Amino acid sequence: MAKAELFQKDIPENERVFYYENEEDDPIKTEEQDNHIEVGLPENYQFIPKNPFKRLYGSILYRGFKVFGQYYERGYWQTKFHGREKFKKASGKGYIIYANHTNPFHDVFGPAIAANRRIFTIISPVNLLVPGIGKYLPLIGGLPLGKSKEEKAAFNEAVDKRLAQKNCLVIYPEAHVWPFATNIRKFPAGDRSFKYAVRNDLPIFTMTTTYHKRKDTKRGDLPRMDVYIDGPFYPDPKKSEDENRAMLAEEAFESMQKMSKKSSYEYFKYIKKSDKKTEKKSAKKPDSKKK
Repeated sequence: MAKAELFQKDIPENERVFYYENEEDDPIKTEEQDNHIEVGLPENYQFIPKNPFKRLYGSILYRGFKVFGQYYERGYWQTKFHGREKFKKASGKGYIIYANHTNPFHDVFGPAIAANRRIFTIISPVNLLVPGIGKYLPLIGGLPLGKSKEEKAAFNEAVDKRLAQKNCLVIYPEAHVWPFATNIRKFPAGDRSFKYAVRNDLPIFTMTTTYHKRKDTKRGDLPRMDVYIDGPFYPDPKKSEDENRAMLAEEAFESMQKMSKKSSYEYFKYIKKSDKKTEKKSAKKPDSKKK
């Protein structure tokens, strides 16, 4: 499998394809994933650092992260953000962004540039192993999912606390990074990740990255990005928790699907293996019977 950093450069045209069995296949894998090594959290992991100097360092690092992110997003990817003013409708409270997962580094910087407050992002523990940026993710807001009962409880407590502090929580419901994908995939966890909005009675927004051809060829055929913000969508106080989770998941999926159709350039193709086999059989089939 390709490494994350390779998707930051122009890829030869004949290599811009990924054949998959299902939508949970990974075009990008770490060495641990390739070798089926389960990655967990360090013992006694602190989701919110207790050391004041570590918190101060994280705050300073986050400011630098945002400055670099501005250059990376607007300079490297020529990213344009649309609808950021919609976040003002959540003034005075925390909120949650649900975004499509289509670039391993843009998905780190993009929400921080788009949101009007500090972000905290739910990540997989394996993300901590991403070269270059992985070890810094917890300091700039990464909240890795726990596996044990104790870790899950501490994780949920940290999420609720960050939202109570009127921050922004970022979630990638597609779970797997598909670089430059122009469609929205089904959410593997269903509506489970929408529980944070429901139990905290907070609005959600969607952030959909779309891809387009550049006017220049400075970076080869690499696309540029347009990012669309939609929402807010609120839990309904008349509905149960399960009903609200299902409702918000459907609204988010439909919103992201609608916005994804604004993509005008398919730089990288995703083809289901069963479709590939069908194509091969069709190609071998003669046009007419031999006499």
